Amino acid sequence: MLDKFMQAKAGELKTLRELKAGDGTLEEFKGPRPGFRQALEAPGPVIIAEYKRASPSRGIINESLSPQKAVQEFVSGGAGAFSVLTEEEYFGGSLEYLDIFAGHGVPILRKDFIFDFLQVEQTASTPASALLLIARVVNDPGLLSDLIRVSRSYNLEPVVEIFEPGELDMVRQAGADIIMVNNRDLDRLTVDLDMSRSLVPQKKPQEVWICASGIDNSAHVDEFYRLGFDAFLIGTSIMSCAGPGEKLKELFP
Repeated sequence: MLDKFMQAKAGELKTLRELKAGDGTLEEFKGPRPGFRQALEAPGPVIIAEYKRASPSRGIINESLSPQKAVQEFVSGGAGAFSVLTEEEYFGGSLEYLDIFAGHGVPILRKDFIFDFLQVEQTASTPASALLLIARVVNDPGLLSDLIRVSRSYNLEPVVEIFEPGELDMVRQAGADIIMVNNRDLDRLTVDLDMSRSLVPQKKPQEVWICASGIDNSAHVDEFYRLGFDAFLIGTSIMSCAGPGEKLKELFP
């Protein structure tokens, strides 16, 4: 699946390279970028509400929920941060959604398949506060370290995602301090919460950890917060509801 996701970025990267070759520029966003890590370190569990119109495992999730309506629901439901899918082919995303979610004092994570410095520069031209780097996509400690460094140079906070225990040491060596543990098996597209249960005892005090995939009720949030997770990225269970804001409120223990 990851190979397919990365191949889907080829057209975008071609456009970005042509822009650079033609002396084009991506003007850096000069507006406020609310602190992403700061939001995740707020007292109590923090919910990162994700705007995701579709997924490979579910297909269309909620085509009728516009980004304009979603941001209102997420704010009313108490989301501490937003995650916005910008990948178009498989997740129905758009870079333009980041502008719609901006302006509410809530930090935005750009969630996409980022593995090139031009994509970091592209993200810096948006109001996102953070971007996602996936260890299995950037499977090179040196490149991951450079992408983390360049992201920070643009005042973007890198969130580094791992899917298995063997990736933890690598992302730490690369300089990751916001780590997201994804409970999804990318090959079978199944979810196992024991991945987070087994990994969180290794969390270090200077790190912020996010639990992703399979968290869909307040009992889950309470359990994993007590185990040591700071925040919870929740998308499908929110997006599939008629009232995302009410669903969000129900997730808090």
